Amino acid sequence: MEFENDQHNMIYYNQILRAEQKKKSPKKKKPTSFTKQEVNFKDYLYVPEGLEPLIYTFYIVGIPYLVGTIFLFFTIAGADFANFKLLDVSAFFIVWAIGYEITATLLLISIFVMFLKHDGDSD
Repeated sequence: MEFENDQHNMIYYNQILRAEQKKKSPKKKKPTSFTKQEVNFKDYLYVPEGLEPLIYTFYIVGIPYLVGTIFLFFTIAGADFANFKLLDVSAFFIVWAIGYEITATLLLISIFVMFLKHDGDSD
């Protein structure tokens, strides 16, 4: 009978020890969702203070146009400047749209890669 009482006392004592260890142990952070992360463009783009509207306009207009021009030079003109001069690169919207599609595709691929690398523990 005394053995059973000692056994019950040890079980109770172990429960008290576990409860105290849980109180002392640091709280675990819940993993953060990839879609709930805060996005700051300054982490990815160079933007000087005070010039944000001008720089963002350049990024939205200039980069797709430049990418579209490079794409036309290498694929359509065959990397030959004489053939490239024959193209109507002055059709701004068409060249910009080609570059926009390429840029958007590359951005979506990079977002997908970041999603795959996301572990949920980072802030």
